[in-house]
Amino acid sequence: MTNRTVEDYIKAIYKLERGGEKVSTSVLAGELKLADASITDMLKRLSEKGYARYVPYQGVGLTPRGRRMALSIVRRHRLWEMFLVQFLDYSWDKVHEEAERLEHVTSDELEQRLDKILHWPTVDPHGDPIPNAQGEIEVQEDIPLSECAAGVFVRILRVSDHDGELLEHAAKIGLTLNTRIRVEEKMTFDGSMVVKVGAKERFLSKHVARAIFVQPA
Repeated sequence: MTNRTVEDYIKAIYKLERGGEKVSTSVLAGELKLADASITDMLKRLSEKGYARYVPYQGVGLTPRGRRMALSIVRRHRLWEMFLVQFLDYSWDKVHEEAERLEHVTSDELEQRLDKILHWPTVDPHGDPIPNAQGEIEVQEDIPLSECAAGVFVRILRVSDHDGELLEHAAKIGLTLNTRIRVEEKMTFDGSMVVKVGAKERFLSKHVARAIFVQPA
């Protein structure tokens, strides 16, 4: 049970819990792209180590110890994403996989130096909050763009980083952080919409609109 394997499992459980899902072995297997049998074996080990509470046929949840580790991993991941964008000129759709590798080899001192050189950022390049050094994370008040009605003005707070192609597309049509847009039209039959970005109107599928999170502007 390598450190990286443990960290990958803990971060995946944390992500699913944050999304409001019941974390069953099959859901976790889908997230990690692994077989259910190997998932069950690892969950038993994590439970023995005090990182998780696993009950067969009921699912798994993180213990306070596991949650602290998860927030530490998330913090390092998002700090690296900021570093890659600010100092190495990565685009926001290219940083996730690099940060996935770097988060596992980051010492406490390196984490502190990253935070300092970045001037203690509170969000990553996609707008996701960065946990602070004490393991606290800010709860953002936002809603998916797909839930907005026609005629409202909103500002983009974050964009889901789960799909690099979607991030690349969003950047191309001007849907970046802090951009103010207007919902011009919303199609009731499929949830797609037309938004105004500056002087241009852009068509968005429901899939894209659900990945963009906004606040009233």
